This record gives sequence, C-alpha cells and structure tokens, in this order.
Amino acid sequence: MRLAYVLILCLCWDCARGQLLVDLVRDFETSLLNTRIPDTTAFRPEYDFIIVGAGSAGCVLANRLSEIRTASVLLLEAGDQETFISDVPLTAALTQTTRYNWGYKADATPNACRGLRNGVCNWPKGRGIGGTSLINFMLYTRGHRRDYDGWAAANNTGWSYEEVLPYFKKSERIGIPDLYKSPYHGRNGPLDVQYTDYQSRQLKAFLKSGRELGYDITDTNGEKLLGFARAQATIRNGRRCSTSKAFIQPVVQRRNLHISMKSWVTKLLIDPDTKMAVGVEFTKHRQRYVVRASKEVILSAGAIASPQLLLLSGVGPRAHLEEHNIPVLQDLPVGYNLQDHITLNGLVFMVNDSTVNDARLLNPTDIFRYIFSGQGPYTIPGGAEAFAFVRTPSSSFAKDYADMELVLGAGSLSGDRFGTLRDLLGITDEFYEKMYSDMQNKETFGLVPVLLRPKSTGRISLRSRNPFHWPRMEPNFMQHPDDVRAMIEGIEMILKIVRTKSMQKMGTRFHARPFPGCEHLIFASNDYWRCCLRLYGSSLQHQSGTCKMGPSTDATAVVDPELRVHGIRHLRVVDASIMPHVPAGHTNAIVIMIAEKAADMIKNAWRMKIVPPQ
Repeated sequence: MRLAYVLILCLCWDCARGQLLVDLVRDFETSLLNTRIPDTTAFRPEYDFIIVGAGSAGCVLANRLSEIRTASVLLLEAGDQETFISDVPLTAALTQTTRYNWGYKADATPNACRGLRNGVCNWPKGRGIGGTSLINFMLYTRGHRRDYDGWAAANNTGWSYEEVLPYFKKSERIGIPDLYKSPYHGRNGPLDVQYTDYQSRQLKAFLKSGRELGYDITDTNGEKLLGFARAQATIRNGRRCSTSKAFIQPVVQRRNLHISMKSWVTKLLIDPDTKMAVGVEFTKHRQRYVVRASKEVILSAGAIASPQLLLLSGVGPRAHLEEHNIPVLQDLPVGYNLQDHITLNGLVFMVNDSTVNDARLLNPTDIFRYIFSGQGPYTIPGGAEAFAFVRTPSSSFAKDYADMELVLGAGSLSGDRFGTLRDLLGITDEFYEKMYSDMQNKETFGLVPVLLRPKSTGRISLRSRNPFHWPRMEPNFMQHPDDVRAMIEGIEMILKIVRTKSMQKMGTRFHARPFPGCEHLIFASNDYWRCCLRLYGSSLQHQSGTCKMGPSTDATAVVDPELRVHGIRHLRVVDASIMPHVPAGHTNAIVIMIAEKAADMIKNAWRMKIVPPQ
C-alpha cells in the first residue's frame, strides 16, 4: 500500500497541471482510507437535527450532537469522503485542484485581482466531509482577544474572549511539548495541533530578525498575538488532520448519526404561517428527497453557500428576493458584510542556501522519509513555516493589536515549476515567465503580507433562483483607503525584515523586477505598490460575515447571539458567516470554536446533557 502511495504521489506531482489522475485513482485511493464513512441512502422521514454541510462546523456539530444517544442527527454533504490525496501538508495547493474544491471564482472587483486569470479572484472552498479543512493550508491561529471582546461589546452575550477560550481548548490536542502546561491550550481534544518537524535556515533567521526588530518569539495562540512565531498547524504525525479525521471518522459507527454524501441541499423548508424551519429538500444521485427536522435545521454550508440557501428559501433582503420572484418569509440583510483577509503573492527573495521547490522535492529521499516516518519538508503546512503578527506604523488599532500578518514560505512562487501554485492563485503563465523563468535554478523563499482587519466589505447575492448556479460573489477588496495603506506598510515591513543582520547573513536579496503592468511606475513607490495590489492582490480564502451575528436591535444582523436566525424558529447558522468582524486569525480554528460553542447552545436549548469544556 505504501509503495502505491509513493507512486501516486509522484504521479500527482508530475500531472499537477491536469486533473491529477483523480478520475483514474478515485476508487483506489478511497480504499486506502483507514476509516471508510458509511453513506446513508435510506433516510428516516424525520430527524431531530439536520445539519446542512459537513465542513469544519458541520463535522463538529455532528460529533457533539450525536453524543446524545436519544438524538437523531442527519449530516448532509454535497461532496464525498477524503482520501490520502489531501493528506500531504506541503501539497495543499495541489489538493485545491481536485474535486474537493468547489472552484468558485468571484466577480470582477475594481481594486484587486485585475491581472490574474480572467481578471477575477479564485475562491477555493472545500467540498467533502471536512469541507475546507480538506484543502486549506492547515495553519492554526485564533486571532486576538480583542476580536472576541469586540463581538461581546456589540451585545453578543457569551462571545467574549474569556467565554470562547474554553471552546478553543475543548477541541484541541496540542502536540507541542513546550505548550503542554499552557493555560491557553487543550490536551484532550480530537483535533491535533503541532509544529512540523522540519526547520529551514530561513526559519531560524526569520525568528532572529524578529528579535532584532524588537519583537518577542511568541505562541500565536497564547497570551500575546503580537510577535514572530513558528507555524502551528492541524497536523497529526506529519499528515493533515482534517475535521473529518478529528470529529467524524472516530464516530461513524454511532447508530443515531446518519451521513449522506453527494447530497446537494436545494432549499430549507420553512412553514410560512409559523415561520418555523421544518426540514430540507436535497438531491442525491438525481433523485429528490424531502426530510423533516423535529427540533432544528442547522445551516453550516459556509460563508458563500449559507447565505445562498437562505436567500433561495425566502430569507433575505425583500427587494432582492422579489427581484427573483422568491416569496419573502423574513426580510433580513443576508449576504452583506462579506469580509476576507487580503494578500499579495509574488514577493520573492534569493538566498545562499537550499530552499523548497518543485524540482528538489521529487527526490526519492524526501518522498520515502515522508511516507515511512511522516518527516521532512513534505510536512510543511502549505509551505508556510512561520508568521510575524505585526502592527503597521499608521494603524489606528490598539498598540498590542496586530493588523498585519507576514507569512514566511519555505519556497516561493518562482519555484512553482509544475504550475500548481499558479493554478491555485490564478497567476498567469505570462506573469510567471516574465518574472521567474530565469530563476528556476536559484534558491528562493517568499514572504506574503496579509491584511488582518479589512475595512472593505462585499456581498453574496443570487445570480438566479436556480440552486445549482453559483451566487454572485462581490469581494469589493481594498475599496477602503485604509486597507491599501495597511497593505503597502505591510510590504515595507517585509522589506525591512529582509534587511536585518540575521537575514543578510544568508545573503537575502529582493528579486526587484517590476510586476507586469506596473513597470511605468517608480519601483517600490506607493503608486507602484498600489498598482501591484490592484492587479495581483487577492484573497487568503477567509470569507466570512455574510450572516452576521447581532442582537435584534442590530439592523445589520441575521442571527442572534445564540446563532438563531432572526424571526425564524428552529433555524440556526453555524459557520464563518456569523462572524460580525473577521478576527486576526486563520478562520478554520475559529469556525471549529464557533461550532463547539453552538453545540452546547443547542443542547442547552433542548435540555440535553452538556459535556463541559476542559
């Protein structure tokens, strides 16, 4: 089996620009799973709880609600189960070219993505048991305590940092010995959080550069976010620890939990007289099903699909629903408040040391070391080795609040010989050839700025009333001038880092070739960086906020602090869409926390036994 694993891994690398031989190996790869998830085909007419979407939130909810043996739970997912193709941390970008990605592409936006393929942003979102935790870069950061205290200050009772911290800890099994005794980490949860065993020289120099600049080396999920740190990731023994592995595979034999894959939910069934959610309609293998819920329907389809389903079901802005001839059941601002973390890829730095690139990783030593011991460069989560959480000089946020994340890559875009990363990011071959064609044999790494607290907001809305059509996705990235200002200052902070003594000892030098389309501007001027951001600025895929949480007095809110949809009984939304403001963290960890807390809210509402977080 392991020999076959090696063979297919090599084939996947060699075929990165195609479909990765996915169709050829689909049945074979599924047989390599340690735990095969039974697919429900015969449905009860009614369940206590129906969960729509088996992403990170849906997996947590299915696990926690089915702990109650007397409660029947149906988990519906449009994709299928994960396979070893998604296991390898370093090849996360490769995974995003498979069937596990919905393949969304946002609408064109004036201030970002203009120079990418077709002038739009790629928005990869996970499709399968585990959702985006099957294809993300596995980075585990929670954000700043002020993020959650801000939620609570907006009358979202129960969502302060002190109140959500136990739910972060409940799901976590920290695998970093130095943090075993930390009051900020959990030891007994199902979700493994670890460091990779691999450490490059760039990583060590990067952390030293942070000290030179006056920053501490921190635990990004501990007392203090501001500082430099190694990347913590959802990894188990060198392999991806998805929410499917953590929360679903251990409980697939529970008789009260039914899981139905390849099940596309087309509508939430809401009684127009009582305004109560009573079930769902979905298709599976071209057959239509209607299943009822005796207690609740829980919508966990993500920040794009959850608002789309609400709109299709008659919950949303009245004028928009009437435009599509959808009867209005509840007039709510569904789809607004779309937020995301913004980034700029392509900043490449040359060094006098070995780095990670496509060609080098095809050597048998690294492949066999990974397969047999789960070690080496293949364990680097999406190629990201470390973070710097910093405050930009002109930031209006509190002095201890990081508004910018700088991510250190073990390699860079110039080493993307097979085009996997280009496909993920939407980088054109023309851009790659002009920028990096003469650099494929050079040692390079990348640094990526990430805007953590965007002020620009977008919207999800219907393109049509057909549930199989993508919704309209309007990012509106960098419409607010503060977002552009912060990104430029973030880039300048990167250039400051590489000028430190620690980085200069490695011979670090910036690949100062102008980005195509911006050559006419003074290199590295503010106008030049504005041009780069407009053409190549993109998303870190942390879409959130489209079903905003807030009290009934908040006219911009869709759900209340218990995550119940305003005005609709027995319907909750539990996923990234409920975030009032996106925290300064990677959203997978945050969504898992939200689902852990929601599970207790639901149990409490129905007077079921709650297992308290540690």
